[in-house]
Parts: sequence; structure tokens; C-alpha cells
Amino acid sequence: MKDDPIAQKRREFLKATAAAGMGAALAGFKPLFGDQHQAPGESRSEFKVAPIPAVRIGFVGVGGMGSDHVQNLLNIDGVQIKAICDIVPAKVERAQKWVVEAGQPQPTGYSKGDHDFERMCETEDLDLVFTATPWEWHVPVCLSAMKNGKHAATEVPAAMSLDDCWALVEAAEKTGKHCQMMENCCYDRIELMTLNLVRRGVLGEVLHAEAGYLHDLREVKFSSEGEGLWRRAWSQKLNGNLYPTHGLGPVAQCLNINRGDAFDFIVSVSSPTRGLHEYAIEKFGPGSAQAAEKYVLGDVNSTLIRTKLGKTIILIHDTNLPRPYSRINLVQGTKGVAQKWPDRIYIEGLAAEPHEWDDFEKFAAIYEHPLWKAIASKGEGRGHGGMDYIEDFRLVHSLLKGEPLDQDVYDAAAWSAMVGATCESVSAKSKPVEIPDFTRGKWKTNPPLGIITA
Repeated sequence: MKDDPIAQKRREFLKATAAAGMGAALAGFKPLFGDQHQAPGESRSEFKVAPIPAVRIGFVGVGGMGSDHVQNLLNIDGVQIKAICDIVPAKVERAQKWVVEAGQPQPTGYSKGDHDFERMCETEDLDLVFTATPWEWHVPVCLSAMKNGKHAATEVPAAMSLDDCWALVEAAEKTGKHCQMMENCCYDRIELMTLNLVRRGVLGEVLHAEAGYLHDLREVKFSSEGEGLWRRAWSQKLNGNLYPTHGLGPVAQCLNINRGDAFDFIVSVSSPTRGLHEYAIEKFGPGSAQAAEKYVLGDVNSTLIRTKLGKTIILIHDTNLPRPYSRINLVQGTKGVAQKWPDRIYIEGLAAEPHEWDDFEKFAAIYEHPLWKAIASKGEGRGHGGMDYIEDFRLVHSLLKGEPLDQDVYDAAAWSAMVGATCESVSAKSKPVEIPDFTRGKWKTNPPLGIITA
């Protein structure tokens, strides 16, 4: 059967844009000491704007995650979805149908080529542009949104190079518009409960954390649709941690990164690359085109992060080897330790037995996060156990109320900077690489993220 011409066109387009995006990412790998962006600028403490009566949204990219966000947002009060953009017209039409079925007017559709999001940003009367596109398009969409007076929200990671991280920060500061990276794992149950424990001082002073994303994505990367159209290509060009924020985001909040502390420097090392090649031989045969592909991404990347206050983080990335899904999430304080995957906790003086783990449920009645208690039930069945709904709710709530976002542009930049920094470190035999201070010193006085609520 002949290939669908639309699908073929999409694959060719994504392959070309991935190559362009990776070229830009590689161009961003350069020594950061004395970086040109470090001069005093218009950095903002508690980045916030005036309240918005109703959040008018234009969406770019309505495939897998994009579709989930659209459906979440249609179930949140105060949201109007006014425009839908995707290079596949059928996906635009599907999302338009969902909006109409939810009782809203049909949003304007944009599907005239790969840059039609620019026309949307220029012409539509919107408050927020939300993108869930392949990685290389996150920065172009967000910059176009802010340039045209719209807030921006993007799926993870926000940027794939250090220069692009700075581009987002500088655009947000220049325009006064939000740019949030939608890190859903900050809103999962155990991560929220751990943050609550930290804020209440139960774990004492937090000195160390461990974080990671460990997910066998071989089948996904070789798929003929969805992320398979573009994600595998990054493994052919970059060697580092390509997807750091799921693990890093939640522990960064516990360590008050950009709000009392900041990343200082990292060292990173990668294992050999074996997983994708061996999978291709087994799945498609040793003589297949897939088996002939060359990969540079080490199957396991391990990174050690030091903060300005001397705290430490171990960060792991592993997506090419056979394993059950897990995310490393451990927060160690002077009074105890909380861990997810597996879920367990030890608090000195409160543990049932010295040196023995307790179940998290033992402490849930007292330390369950109020945000989870308030709205987790509304997110049931809406993606990733409800945390996707909570992150979308919090973004809308903050815009409606004119409150600082839980994750601002400085967080998007600092967490995403690990992509470029780890690749730079690995390529130079694990040399230390400085993480830029995107806040330009404001981390010293910015207040920590509080106990956010609904």
C-alpha cells in the first residue's frame, strides 16, 4: 500500500526542521564563563502581570500531548480557546470539533505550512499561546507569541541550547510576558507532598537530591507516527541529558532554585550507545535502513549538579535501554529523606523503627499537599494520573488572578539549560560547565515557592 502523502510530507518536514533545530542547539555549546548574556539586565523578582478576565488561548501542535492539554483546558473555568494551529489539517479540525462540543465558538484554524503559527500570533487577539510541538519548535513559537504581545507556554524541555534559554529569558523581560515551561511532574502526588514536607521543615535543611527520567522509549523512537517522526533524530546528534526536567523540576523547587539558591555548575558523563542500534537490528533486521543509522547519545547519562549554596543533585537520563518506567525523585534533608520510585520516607524521631523506611501513606493525613487534595479528583482520567490537569489549572488560575506562576521563565531556562550544559560537558571529557545565572542575581532575594493552592 502506498504511503499516505500527508504523512510522508510531515515526516520529511519534521526531519528537515529537526536537523535545523539540532544545528542551532550545537551552535549553543560554548564556554559559559564570562558569558555575553551575564551583563545586568531587566531581571524580575516574582515575575507577574495584571489579572486577565478570561484567558484566550491559541494552541500550536495538537497531536498527543497537545490534544490532552486542549481537553484539559476545555474543562477549566475562565478559558476560551480561540485558535488552533497544526501542520496536519485533520488535527486542527479534530480540535475545533472538541471546542465546539464544549459549547465554545469554533476556533480559527491555521494549517498553511510550518510557520503558520506566526500568522496566528500576529493576527489573533489572544492572551496565551500554548505549544506542544516537537522540541525544535518550542523556542520559535514562544518567541513569536511574546513578540506579538501574548504570554507563552510550552511543553518540555523549553529549549535545547543555552543560547535559546537566554533568548526566552530576554524576550520575556523585554516584552513583560510570561513564558512557562509546563513541567507536569511538579504536580504529581508524591512530588507535591514532598514539597509540602520541605516547606513545613519536616525534612530539615535539604542538602541533596536525586532526580531522573528512566523510560524505555525504543518503540516510540522507531514509530512511524507521533514522536517517532522526530525524536530519534536527536539521538543521532546530541550526547547528554536530552530530557532533564521531569526529574529535575520537582527537586529544584524543593531546593529553592532561583528562589534562594541557584545552579552553579555541572559535570556530566555518558555511557556507550548500544540500545537503539541493537533494537533496530532485532526489530527491522541487520540489513535495514534503521540498523545502518549511527547514534551518539549515550544510553545512560549521569550528571552531578552543584548549587551556589553547595547543595548537590544527581541527575540521570536513560531512554534507550529495556527497563520498566520510573522517575528518580529523592530529597535528603538533615532530619529525613523522602523518595519516590519506590514511594517511601524516613523521618528521624517519627519513623516506626530506626533505620527502617515508612510508607508515605503514614504521613498523608497530615502532609498531603492542599492543591492535590483540592483538585486531583478533577484530573482523574485526564492524563498522567491527574497531574496534567493540575498544571493546566494552575497556569490558568495564576493568569486569572495576576499571581506569579509556579514555574516562571527563569525556571524554564535553568532547568532546560541542562540539555546544552550536559552535552558540552560530555564532549569535553566531563569538564565542569557553569550554568548561567538567568536571574542575574535575583535568586538571592526571590522568595521561595510557597504552598500553592487551588
